[in-house]
Amino acid sequence: MADIRAMCAVGLSGQLGLRGSLPWEGRTEPEFVADVARFFDATRGHVLLAGPATKASIPDFAYRDRTIVEIRSTEDPEAMIAAFPGRVIYIGGGPAVWASYAHLIRHWDVTRLPYDGEADRWFDPAWLTTGMGNG
Repeated sequence: MADIRAMCAVGLSGQLGLRGSLPWEGRTEPEFVADVARFFDATRGHVLLAGPATKASIPDFAYRDRTIVEIRSTEDPEAMIAAFPGRVIYIGGGPAVWASYAHLIRHWDVTRLPYDGEADRWFDPAWLTTGMGNG
C-alpha cells in the first residue's frame, strides 16, 4: 500500500480556510511561521497532490524540492495515487479534496494553532476514521 499522508493546521475550533486561504495567512507569530516551515520540510522530496486553491498558493521555491500536481475532488483518487508508485504522497487541499482522498490516507498530521477567528472551511474529524479502507 502506498504511503499516503495529509498534513494540515487547524484553528482552535477546527478552522481550515477563509476565502481560499488559510485564516491566519500572513501572521508572523512563531507558532504560525514554524507551522509553514514544518510543512515545507516534511513534504520535501515527496509528492504533493493539491487542490487548485492550495496549488495556487504554493510559492515558486517549493517546486524545486517536491513533485506538485493539481488534483480535483472529481478525479479518481486511486488513479492519481497509482501514478506515483513507491513514493510518499501528501494530499493537500481543502474539504472537497480530503473528503475524496480520506479513505486512502494512512497518516494525518494535524497541528492546532492558536487561532480563534473567522473561517468558512472546517476540519471534519470523520476524515480521520475513513482511512486505510474503512471508508
